[in-house]
Amino acid sequence: MYPGQQQPGPYGQQPPAGPYAQQPLAGPYGQPQQYQQPQYPYPQQPQYQQPYAPQQPYPPQQPYPPQQPAPAHGHEAGEGRMRLDPHLTPAQRELTEKIQAKSKPMAYGMILGLPLTFGGVHYGITRQPLGFVAALVGLGLLAFGVYSLLQMQALKRQLRLVTADAWRSPAAHLPGARKAATRAAYLNGVLALLSLAAAGYLLYKGVGWGAYGNSFGFGALVTAAALPFGMALAAASTIPQLIQVIPAGARVGRSLYSILFALATTVTVEGIKGHDVPQIGGGAVALLICGGAMSLLGRATKRMRGEPV
Repeated sequence: MYPGQQQPGPYGQQPPAGPYAQQPLAGPYGQPQQYQQPQYPYPQQPQYQQPYAPQQPYPPQQPYPPQQPAPAHGHEAGEGRMRLDPHLTPAQRELTEKIQAKSKPMAYGMILGLPLTFGGVHYGITRQPLGFVAALVGLGLLAFGVYSLLQMQALKRQLRLVTADAWRSPAAHLPGARKAATRAAYLNGVLALLSLAAAGYLLYKGVGWGAYGNSFGFGALVTAAALPFGMALAAASTIPQLIQVIPAGARVGRSLYSILFALATTVTVEGIKGHDVPQIGGGAVALLICGGAMSLLGRATKRMRGEPV
């Protein structure tokens, strides 16, 4: 029985037609035409009855790009490596990891080679010739550190090829970008002078510490003075970049100023503990200079990139 078909009465008769019953159609000879309901051998099934597969939930968002898995925190803490910027491209990340790997032998060569070389020479002149043997070992470590430094410089040059800030700014034709680059060059020049002054200050304070009469103290003093001296060279090397309106020079200067900011904080705290007014004043002035320079260099970097400040 199909939908809409009338059921027969109890004796096989058709039920009486209601007022809205449809009349049968007339045939060609006036006889009522009987409509035959077609019979199908198989019942028709509607298409696309198979239910859809349930949608899988989205995977949780990863803290690092999918092409480079996030490193383990224990591995970072064990090797003392800095956490990389998650927005680096794969090429930049690979070169940055190579530079970090070369920085460790460079640091070991410099930190161990400098005191052995200068302390050994001092000991050989003032005490025994055995100190010259230590100086030769120190020279070997220094050569190893310099060789690692040269390798790092080559990797940094490769990194500049895939880093936008290491090229001339696309906004270099704008007066605001050129003015910001000139201001950053002056600030990095002041940084170079401050770093040289810090190196000279350490060498001067070494007289009161008795470092020149002690071979070990003399080696440690030269090693400590080498840090601001290297910062002065690094700051001076960014000035030609800033003249060409390259934003990387401002970023390097800002990083170097942060090191001086940390040292000035230490000097100020030690002055407060020792109630040394001149030391407190000098540390406070250095903090103001470094903090202001870091803020200005950050704004200069944005202007050279063409970003709104």
